[in-house]
Amino acid sequence: MNPTGTPPRLNFAEQSPELVKMLQDLGRAITKSGHIEPLLACLVDIRASQMNGCVFCLDMHVKEARLHGERELRLHHVAAWRESPLFTPKERAALAFTEALTQIAPTGVSDELYTLLREHFSEKELSTLTFRVMTINAWNRLNVAFRTPSGARDKALGLDKAGLV
Repeated sequence: MNPTGTPPRLNFAEQSPELVKMLQDLGRAITKSGHIEPLLACLVDIRASQMNGCVFCLDMHVKEARLHGERELRLHHVAAWRESPLFTPKERAALAFTEALTQIAPTGVSDELYTLLREHFSEKELSTLTFRVMTINAWNRLNVAFRTPSGARDKALGLDKAGLV
């Protein structure tokens, strides 16, 4: 049984390794581009994972953020970033965009939000940020669908070094 008390689901990585590799390669290319700072990328991944209810990705990216030096209090505030004074205007724009792309409204991304994003991100950075949000949402959907347990890949990803249990 899973922690939720339900029977285990299939392991998508074993069933579709070639597709998982492509998604991993996309993620590595986004990170390697250097267009999005590591801590900002973690905040984006955390917020999308919170919205999607993906415990595997939320667990992973909180640990990753700690390894990158993110402060614990800011991690606690991500869910309420609009009310928190702990985020920069650039981070706020990225988090708003993450929310807009994670739960797309019938009206899409507003002109107001797009204008705000352009104040903080170059065209290349905004394009890369869009791919970042798209990719974390894909991972969230996979891990939610198959109920991947949190911490399942900590050792393989070096996340056990974060000291969080």
